[in-house]
Amino acid sequence: MKDVSRSTHQIATLARRMFSRTVALIIGFVMMAVGLGMTATIVLVPAGIVIGVLGVAILIGAFFAPDMRSEQQGGQ
Repeated sequence: MKDVSRSTHQIATLARRMFSRTVALIIGFVMMAVGLGMTATIVLVPAGIVIGVLGVAILIGAFFAPDMRSEQQGGQ
């Protein structure tokens, strides 16, 4: 494999891993904001709390999720 195609492959792999984490971070943040907005009204407090906590869980999961691809490649 040529050096150019190898580096292109490495960049594409890095971008794919970063994209999925970035999407999870954005979704978690949006869910936290929606949950906070829903708790401003008395009627939607139970749903707002659940959505906000799920948003926090997704956000923390995106920060601390292990990189499974690097572990699989290391074992080969």
